[in-house]
Amino acid sequence: MNNVLIMSEGYASRLKEYPNKGKCGLPEMLDTRRSLTQKVKKLAQLIEASKRVVVLTGAGISTSCGIPDFRGPNGIWTIEQKEQNAAKRRKITNGKFSSASSSSTKNESMKRPRQPVLMDFSQAKPSRTHKIITKLISTGHIHFCITQNVDGLHRRSGLSRRKHAVLHGCVFTEKCEDCGAEHFRDSDVGGMSFQKTGRQCDNCGGGLRDTLLDWEDPLPEDDFARATEECEAADLVICLGTSLRIEPAGSLPTYAKKFVIINMQETPYDSQAELVIRGRVDVVMQEVMELLGLGNWEEFDVPPPIERIFLLTNGDSKSPE
Repeated sequence: MNNVLIMSEGYASRLKEYPNKGKCGLPEMLDTRRSLTQKVKKLAQLIEASKRVVVLTGAGISTSCGIPDFRGPNGIWTIEQKEQNAAKRRKITNGKFSSASSSSTKNESMKRPRQPVLMDFSQAKPSRTHKIITKLISTGHIHFCITQNVDGLHRRSGLSRRKHAVLHGCVFTEKCEDCGAEHFRDSDVGGMSFQKTGRQCDNCGGGLRDTLLDWEDPLPEDDFARATEECEAADLVICLGTSLRIEPAGSLPTYAKKFVIINMQETPYDSQAELVIRGRVDVVMQEVMELLGLGNWEEFDVPPPIERIFLLTNGDSKSPE
């Protein structure tokens, strides 16, 4: 069994059906080498000139770890939409499509269970970008991180939970219903929408629940409040690998004095950004490190230990002065 690669059922497969997933399958673009060099240089200058930098991360920072994104050309929802459109075209071609049968077919498909999307979360390792964010927080170049990802890779990179807000939950995290202590595991805890996991809290013995959000679930109050306060206090927010199409997280960067977008697809906020970089996040962030004088950051770097238990305090839920 130890040699068997165990695949965890993806977050996307657990979500209920939801029609408004935003634009999927938009083309990816890359800046020319010359343009990328100029933009990365400007980004490094913005970081150095800013007193308070916050990063907002999305699925695009985990694709190099083998975890698919959602709206990219090969994203989970892009493929899902293509399959649905192909099925509709087949019905039309076969002459079996009518308004009445369409409604009936739609109702039947809503009842039919979807095939699970398998994503290897448990075996995924933090990307260069995850590690760089953790490093830049330790050096003081970045103050705080906000993530929309559920893969736990910020935590695996050694980033303290006190230094990042998790907006959509995590497949590896279960939370005590009594004292609120979070427990970070090596395997998927299962569940969706705060179901009981059947385990007990190491801190107080209370029951544990999963932390994953479904579409209709509200964002965790403490995390979203902290994320909002951090963005409002920021001189600069750097958006990494996110399409900024899911609200309310998508509009968080607009609360800052300036924000930068690093994403290969267009976003709804491109026109408001101080800078838009079309590049692979791992490449961009490594070049930023070099311009900050930290190019050899990995050579003697000892990754911080993974934080296994986190208990929120009043100080953690407020943005420090």
